[in-house]
Formats: sequence, structure tokens, C-alpha cells
Amino acid sequence: QVQLVESGGGLVQAGGSLRLSCAASGRTFSSYTMGWFRQAPGKEREFVAYISWSGRTAYADSVKGRFTISRDNAKNTAYMQMNSLKPEDTAVYYCAAKLGSGMITITTYNYWGQGTQVTVSS
Repeated sequence: QVQLVESGGGLVQAGGSLRLSCAASGRTFSSYTMGWFRQAPGKEREFVAYISWSGRTAYADSVKGRFTISRDNAKNTAYMQMNSLKPEDTAVYYCAAKLGSGMITITTYNYWGQGTQVTVSS
């Protein structure tokens, strides 16, 4: 069982930056692929980025070049640095975990955090 707690969300002006954190419980964090997803009002939850247990990363086209996902296995924490934020990045951001290789498909992730709100004003 893995429990995930996100933090770092908030209100920021367009062009600004935020860093999200996802703290995980358990002693096998290094075995999990960690993903970030987001859900805007009235829209479906969508893939943002993942970092696999081996360090391989992938990003949605909409955030490529602006967001960077990373992990610190010693701290059981995953991060997502978000730069050059746009109003369309406004959403609740969720951290998720799965065993095995990285995937962009939401249904492959077994564990989810409660989410953290990111609001980007224009």
C-alpha cells in the first residue's frame, strides 16, 4: 500500500513558477513509477508527466519544455517543477503511483493523492 500526499499548489500569475511535491509512504518508493495528472473544471483528468523507477521521463506535449519531473528516492518524494505557467495550466494536480514501467494511461496507476490546486491568473 502506498499513500501519496501532494503539496505546493497555489495561485500564481502567468509566466510564474511553482514546484509541486508528492510525498509517498512505504519502503519501496524506488520501485514505483510516479506520475502527475491534472483535471480542469469540466474536463477529464489528463496525463502531465511521469518518471519511471529507472528515471525515464515523459511529458504531455502541452507542458514539454516548461515542466520538469524528478524524484528523490532517499526522501520518498516526487517533484514537478512548473515554469512559464499559463492560465490553461489551471487545474487540480494529482500525484499517482504504479509498479512497473512508465505509462501515460490513467487506469494503470493504482495509487492516487488527494490533489493540489494550481491556479494561474492572466
